[in-house]
Amino acid sequence: MKILDRYILKSFLVPFIATFLIVLFVLVMQLLWQAFENIAGKGVSIGFILKFLYYTTLMIIPQALPIGVLLSSIMAMGNLGENYEFAAAKSAGVSLQRLVRPIAILAILLSIANFFFLNNVFPYAKLKQANLYLNIKMKKPAMSLIPGSFNADIPGYQIKFDEKYGEEENLLKNVLIYDLRGGRGNQKVITAEKGKVLSEEGSRYITLVLNNGNFYEEHVKSARTPAKRSKMAASSATFEEYEFNIDVGDIFDDGKLDSINSTGSPMMFRLEELKDTVPKLKNTYDEDMQLRAYNIFASTDAKELIQIPDSLQNKKLSKVLLDNFGLEEKIMILNASVAKTNRLLSTITNNTEILKFKRKVLNLYETEYYNRVALSLSCVILFFIGAPLGSIVRKGGFGMPMILAIAVYVTYHFSNTFGKGLAENSSITAFLGSWISAIIMIPIAILLTNRATKDKGIFNIDTFLQPITGFFKKFIPSKKQ
Repeated sequence: MKILDRYILKSFLVPFIATFLIVLFVLVMQLLWQAFENIAGKGVSIGFILKFLYYTTLMIIPQALPIGVLLSSIMAMGNLGENYEFAAAKSAGVSLQRLVRPIAILAILLSIANFFFLNNVFPYAKLKQANLYLNIKMKKPAMSLIPGSFNADIPGYQIKFDEKYGEEENLLKNVLIYDLRGGRGNQKVITAEKGKVLSEEGSRYITLVLNNGNFYEEHVKSARTPAKRSKMAASSATFEEYEFNIDVGDIFDDGKLDSINSTGSPMMFRLEELKDTVPKLKNTYDEDMQLRAYNIFASTDAKELIQIPDSLQNKKLSKVLLDNFGLEEKIMILNASVAKTNRLLSTITNNTEILKFKRKVLNLYETEYYNRVALSLSCVILFFIGAPLGSIVRKGGFGMPMILAIAVYVTYHFSNTFGKGLAENSSITAFLGSWISAIIMIPIAILLTNRATKDKGIFNIDTFLQPITGFFKKFIPSKKQ
């Protein structure tokens, strides 16, 4: 390796390591602070908190790496320009392309490393971190219950209450509980003025103690007609204190917080697994849509709308169909039409919401598949923005490069988030949503590289003013000598 290459790499690596570690620390602390409420005060040892922090760090590295490349490339090229080292290199016949070649090769290698990290380490870290977070959250279920909304964190139950209080925040006020263990819906309902959630370290049972409440349970599984529903056997009772245990099963895997209990996020899959999963979800979605469309077609009796040959038509019939019936028949026909139309509208509305949800799940998997590759290339794209930008502004240090890096990365991150959001809502394709940030930033990188190679500024005001001044000079006579 030549001395010049070593010097350029050193100029890049020193700020890169520093900026990468700083950005990594800031992003990890941000996520840790967001999760702190659900971790603190749950009796979890410092070892498990450090493990949670470790998995979070592994997840943040692919996001921090492009920021480090962008900022360090601006700083390195800015320092070279500010110290007139660019001018010295050009006077010696060394072009800008030759100067940045070792850093460009390093950026490509970092991009490849980022791809393997995203495809192998990131899914593993996401899986472990999500399950560790879930298990920590379930360590003390009372801490994860949220007032004012239904909580499904305790298996087999939906719990709602108005207020949570007490030193351990395990006392509940105005409790409403739906028992869903039988898989029959909300046929078992418990209400109480007060409640208390008790759990012991490592126990597979959670105890709920309710005071001053009512108990109601329907004993018939289902009834289709109103007459049968009115005769359904049910039982109800009031109580001053009602205590029951909830078996949380093996959710802790014999008390281990790092057990795997959830694998349902697309971010937990590798590219090969996403590639196999997306076609299955697509086929399931298409089959479901076809089945629902057929059910709507069948419920409208569309097959009975048979065209009658002209030779069999009664010429005396009115073209207005209702005019061919009596008053009572008209009323019956209209009532039946309104009832059937309302049923169809309700069915279509329900089908639309269900299909939207399933389509969004499919879009999440497709977007994650394409985003893995797009995000891995961000190191190269942001390098070819940062390097020419640093050579143009010719400012080193953390001041100007930090401002430029923030502006560029915010644009990149916002366009990527915006594109993913549009893709998840089916406004654009998953491919376009994942690559829209690259589509925006690549032309900017080409423009900046071109202007830096020609030793021009970002904007040349003469380029815009010269055509305007030339236009007016045609109409203004020149002064005679």
